[in-house]
Amino acid sequence: MADETSPPVQYRLDGAVAVVTLDDGKANAIGHPTLEALHGALDRAEDEATALVLVGGARTFSAGFDLKVMTESPQAMQGLVLAGARFWMRLYGTSLPTVAACTGHALAGGAVTLLSCDERIGPADVPAKVGLNEVAIGLTLPVFAVELARDRLAPPHLARAVLGQVYDPAGAAEAGFLDRLVPSADVVTEALAVAQERSGLRRGAVAHTKAALRRATIDQVLAGLEDDIALLSGPDGA
Repeated sequence: MADETSPPVQYRLDGAVAVVTLDDGKANAIGHPTLEALHGALDRAEDEATALVLVGGARTFSAGFDLKVMTESPQAMQGLVLAGARFWMRLYGTSLPTVAACTGHALAGGAVTLLSCDERIGPADVPAKVGLNEVAIGLTLPVFAVELARDRLAPPHLARAVLGQVYDPAGAAEAGFLDRLVPSADVVTEALAVAQERSGLRRGAVAHTKAALRRATIDQVLAGLEDDIALLSGPDGA
């Protein structure tokens, strides 16, 4: 577990796989410094690796945006959500195969991160909560998150999921937030094994195929992103 002096985002190279660990020792709240560090890690990964694993902390993958920023002012909230959306669209479209090691709770922005990764390994034996809980706490779910959900989730679960349903790991796998469940002690190991296998794929083939699969969604989201974010309000409507 990270301590208060550790950076919230850590990077290492395991053969051809970039391992990016998000661990602030708490809930892995996503603020501007974390997003900047994630962009930097993705820069390095795209330069020196052929696959990427995104790992959460010991108990929490990520509980979403930093609430201090989200409640500071409407402008601060919108600025952070805009920055998050740009990172997730970049992650969704990266030419690297990406694997998420979902180590625990993945709510709001944490769930969006899962939707942005190609393959997601989760824990079979812990009571983790996974879902887009924004509507359940009085927030509007942005269009970019709805479109990611539309792309990635099983159709029977789509409406429930975007309207705030929170799942346990088995339910999250059925809905499409996760692809496979393993014992919690094996989540990171299994994610690394998948990434090592995917690292042998030809980079150009991965890039062009992912673009064919996702470019329409990414272009649509980015074209309307600022208007989308400008409509967001907090739980009190401010």
